[in-house]
Amino acid sequence: MYDPAQLAALAAVHRRGSFDLAAAELGITQSAVSQRIRSLEERVGTLLLRRGPPSTATEAGLRLVRHHDEVALLARGVAQDLGGIAAGPAVLRLAVNADSLATWVLPALAEVPDVLFDLVIDDQDFSQDWLRRGEVVAAVTSATGPLQGCETLPLGALRYRATASPAYMARWFANGVTPEAAARAPALTFSDKDRLQAHWVTARGLGQRAAFPSHRLASAQGFVEASLLGLGWGMNPEVLVAEAMTDGRLVEVIPDTPLDVPLYWQYARLAGGVIAPLTRAMRRAAARVLIA
Repeated sequence: MYDPAQLAALAAVHRRGSFDLAAAELGITQSAVSQRIRSLEERVGTLLLRRGPPSTATEAGLRLVRHHDEVALLARGVAQDLGGIAAGPAVLRLAVNADSLATWVLPALAEVPDVLFDLVIDDQDFSQDWLRRGEVVAAVTSATGPLQGCETLPLGALRYRATASPAYMARWFANGVTPEAAARAPALTFSDKDRLQAHWVTARGLGQRAAFPSHRLASAQGFVEASLLGLGWGMNPEVLVAEAMTDGRLVEVIPDTPLDVPLYWQYARLAGGVIAPLTRAMRRAAARVLIA
């Protein structure tokens, strides 16, 4: 058996990235956090943390962080089954893509009481990696493949529209949306992981390499505002731009060319009982927004 206090210190430092923030979270001194981790490393016989900034767990450390989370969830599940009262609200760490967070996830979280959510924001093509490493208990992901020890439930597809302002279209695509024009017209990209614009360009036959200039803008709402202001064109969730498209402030770069991205709810099987209310809320919220 590992000391729960030492495991909690390891998990806190890894997730907060520093000893002082971990100490504040745990309500102990920084020296106490350091001592607990040193004692745990001495017992295990290997390095568990890469001292930062930021401080992050090694592969062995991640396994112990995962063990800490599993024990906490099992203990809470036992308390629920026996009618006991768990000590404080549950803390659930989830990996979610920014567009889902901006369109349908928050209403789902609001339906679940007595839970503190720790959200990791990452592209839907990469959010499964957090679950694979055991750093989150569940993820909204576009990955369809099975993951050992996890359940996968389809949620529906988030529909995107390639949109821009009329003034932008007049400036950059006055002679039509051609490969030559697309190679010059500035786009909007969330991050280097964001491939939606490139997928749409390739699917529309505007360039096999999908090379185009792009602004980097890591904000779902910022994407919409930047599109409205004519800064660039971008793949915006239909639900976020429906009103602007209706009143003509935004138009599709090429009419009737949506891009649907299927999403899935994946969660650790061990945590299935504890997060069942969250799973139900996520599926209800997704059904209101996503394309079946």
